[in-house]
Amino acid sequence: MTVVDHQAPTSFADLFGAITTNIERVVQGKPEVVELALICLLAEGHLLIEDVPGVGKTSLAKALAASIDSAWKRLQFTPDLLPSDVVGVTIWNRGKDQFEFRPGPVFANIVLADEINRASPKTQAALLEAMEERQVTIDGSTYPLRRPFVVMATQNPVEHEGTFPLPESQLDRFLMRLSVGYPGRQAELDILETHGGSSTNAAIGPVATSAQILGMIDAVKSVHVATALKTYLVDLAHATRHHGAIALGMSPRATLSLQRAAKARAAAAGRNYATPDDVKTMAEPVLAHRLLLAPDAQLQGMTAGRVLEEILATVPVPNGR
Repeated sequence: MTVVDHQAPTSFADLFGAITTNIERVVQGKPEVVELALICLLAEGHLLIEDVPGVGKTSLAKALAASIDSAWKRLQFTPDLLPSDVVGVTIWNRGKDQFEFRPGPVFANIVLADEINRASPKTQAALLEAMEERQVTIDGSTYPLRRPFVVMATQNPVEHEGTFPLPESQLDRFLMRLSVGYPGRQAELDILETHGGSSTNAAIGPVATSAQILGMIDAVKSVHVATALKTYLVDLAHATRHHGAIALGMSPRATLSLQRAAKARAAAAGRNYATPDDVKTMAEPVLAHRLLLAPDAQLQGMTAGRVLEEILATVPVPNGR
């Protein structure tokens, strides 16, 4: 698969490998997480990184942003952050004798929303239109956002004091939710050796342009999904909606999201067609945060991941491409 760039044609696999290698200079020992984060970007989805403090949530988001030669902004979400601090504000220009729109940080290619659950629901809602429709409406005027556009948000699931949990409508707009997790023993030794005396992002520079990323996104869109695989996706969706342990199953947006993620994974593997294995691999990061467990299932200690495993094991897998 080839990505068409006006500067220099480069294969999809070469670009994908260059970006992941660059990110792994910062986020060590987590190749699967790095690949999933990049797949999320190439599927034109938004990423929620949820984990305990100190495991590299912000470093992963910053490294991905720094690996692409594009505009990116970081927003530290706090309880006093206002919607206008995110999307921008219209002010009166006395010199020109007219109102003027001053765009906010959301008008960037990559927006890092650090600790998103610390902002009020009103401020969180300011991102809804931008994440779903790639546009912002202020005072009756609509402003489109530039491509590529992705929101990478972080949150700490352990600390609940002074936080505002993301509502289901907001969670559903994130293509994936990832956990970085603790590094292995050797990886942590490597971290001490590499980053013991310097900033983790100091040596990271861009290895791909915005035009190349757009070319990769277009290549993902061209990946073929057979009718049998689309039927499999719908069967999975219906299975979640009728499972006794699930109170809120997959929405049509979730089905579309899983298809996009499967296509991006197929392209990353060098294929121009998606397979059931692509769907199965992407199921948990794409679906787990969208499923709402029934109260009885929660009392029994079940998780969305375990329920998804059951569903994937019981829904028949189509044969062939």
